[in-house]
Amino acid sequence: MSPTPLHLVPVRSRQAKEFVRTWHRHHPPPTGQIFAVGAADETGVLRAVAIVGRPVARHFDDGATLEVTRTATDGTRNANSLLYGASWRAAKALGYRRLITFTQVGESGASLRGAGWHLIARLPPRAGWHTASRPRTGNGNDRVARFLWQATDPTPTVPSSVPAAQPTGPE
Repeated sequence: MSPTPLHLVPVRSRQAKEFVRTWHRHHPPPTGQIFAVGAADETGVLRAVAIVGRPVARHFDDGATLEVTRTATDGTRNANSLLYGASWRAAKALGYRRLITFTQVGESGASLRGAGWHLIARLPPRAGWHTASRPRTGNGNDRVARFLWQATDPTPTVPSSVPAAQPTGPE
């Protein structure tokens, strides 16, 4: 069976969050977002969404970095790869220089690799966010190792030591 042809579609915040509520395996929708993008089939049925927002960890929130905080799919092949690639292109178009996301142990990262992302860190499980001074309830993903991924620009950059090409013919 051939994969369903997909195309990118704009998705409003409410629709993206409802899609995540319905289809995401282990997380609720994120609180905020900068933008969302969807993948629809040839009949216009929404098959997957990606939500991109400010980085959750404050040390990544440098004004030049965004994070794919959620993707969700109904199982349609290649939908996540399409959305990870589109999210990076959109972030770059908005002037951001870095796009990151996290996966959990047990998630292969195939969609990220397929979209040209690279694994940059393996993070050990954390005990959770609860402290006596700031009580918090767990959300089901404490004590799970995670992987940090970063989008890379496939366009090679020319080092500043290389002279610019000079025109050789009439213009």
